[in-house]
Amino acid sequence: MSKFTGASAWVPSEGGLKKLTAALPECRGCDLYEYAERVVPGEGPARARMMLIGEQPGDVEDKEGHVFVGPAGRLLDKALAEAGIDRSTVYLTNAVKHFRFERQGKRRIHKTPGAGHISACHPWLDRELEVVKPALVVVLGAVAARAVFGPGFKVTEQRGRPQELPDGRSAVATVHPSSVIRSREYRRDFALFVDDLRVAAGLLGGG
Repeated sequence: MSKFTGASAWVPSEGGLKKLTAALPECRGCDLYEYAERVVPGEGPARARMMLIGEQPGDVEDKEGHVFVGPAGRLLDKALAEAGIDRSTVYLTNAVKHFRFERQGKRRIHKTPGAGHISACHPWLDRELEVVKPALVVVLGAVAARAVFGPGFKVTEQRGRPQELPDGRSAVATVHPSSVIRSREYRRDFALFVDDLRVAAGLLGGG
């Protein structure tokens, strides 16, 4: 059981993305709001056919208040372009909406959200899926995979393979772009990341 109350009390049950985004800053469903500078909402078309779900905002996103605008976002932009996906047509969000970090001197170092944070924030993700109604969900990394598929899902084993969610929606899992940045085999891992995104694009093209 999570020690947090969860976001349900703050998530509007009706209305569109504008109402959802307006409600986010009030959320007190877990402790992350106490430390992050701001909440970072999802962004993209209200009826996007593809939704990309990442882990959490990073340092740059937390400061600017926009999703995927830091180093991982720049790599994602490059990979999407190579896969033939126009970023402006997809909805981008995170499984956890606040930045979790630990301080090292003046720097804020990314810290992986805990299971309690993922669970607490899940009502926001559920509502985004209800509002946007994407035909395809692309899951970026292990935290997002836990939020979407459950704790038993292994991205390393299942990446790039078409999946089906309980609601019948199509999904594809791949690594988080930040892992490609850190890779010692950057060219290889960037190419594999693009390949996974091409699988996603192909699923949409056939839908």
